[in-house]
Amino acid sequence: CSLRRSMNASSSLSLSASSDSEGGQGDVVAGDTALVLLSSALVFFMTPGLAFFYGGLVRRRNVLNIMLQNFVAMGCVTTLWFLGGFSLAFGEDKGGVIGSLEYFGLNNVGLTPSKRYAPTIPFLAFFVFQEMFATITPALITGAIAERVTFLAWTIFLALWSVLVYIPVCHWVWGGGFLSQLHVHDFAGGLVVHAPAGMSALACVMVIGRRRTTVGGGPHNIAFVALGTGMLWFGWFGFNGGSAKVAGGHAANAWVCTDISGSVAMLIW
Repeated sequence: CSLRRSMNASSSLSLSASSDSEGGQGDVVAGDTALVLLSSALVFFMTPGLAFFYGGLVRRRNVLNIMLQNFVAMGCVTTLWFLGGFSLAFGEDKGGVIGSLEYFGLNNVGLTPSKRYAPTIPFLAFFVFQEMFATITPALITGAIAERVTFLAWTIFLALWSVLVYIPVCHWVWGGGFLSQLHVHDFAGGLVVHAPAGMSALACVMVIGRRRTTVGGGPHNIAFVALGTGMLWFGWFGFNGGSAKVAGGHAANAWVCTDISGSVAMLIW
């Protein structure tokens, strides 16, 4: 018993010291943390969903390439996000354009809430939630360039686009950049995720041009398309609901809107 009490006291002291060193603000709320962590997993699930969705739409000979283009985003963007992408997006603002390197390699990103973001969840939870947004955004572009770009060329483009396009735009809107200073508000990625991905996809199509051949151009596997659609819809509950970052009315409203809007859109389609 005395050994157990000693171990508990030691653990408490270690946790307290760790918390103090991280310089967080406010108290962690378990419900909010659970919402964001669950939502992070749901958004993560959307990238494989895209792989199946696009993989089913292309011709059989291109299915492996398009699926790998989506999966490689999970490894490439995660590495970039850890090394410095998160810091450039959410670090201290520098001229309204980009963030600092104060969070490089998860420096000062710990178990307590951030001074500037999501004051009721661990900063690590905020980090991983934003990482999933950074991962799926470039993967959205692959549908526009399907069957016309090699895996190597896409991987290079993926890394450059993440650093030169996504990270600055993310900082402008969510990280305290000039758009944030103009009180521009983006609840769940309309400006940060979909607008840059859509405009970049259009630019890629205009540069690369049309397919050289359309012989046998029907969908490879409709079952893959249906599976991918279901995975995307399922993940979208975390994409939208988790953006509230608080387990309350805003999150509930986002989940219900995701359900009803998707259901009605399906019937209309």
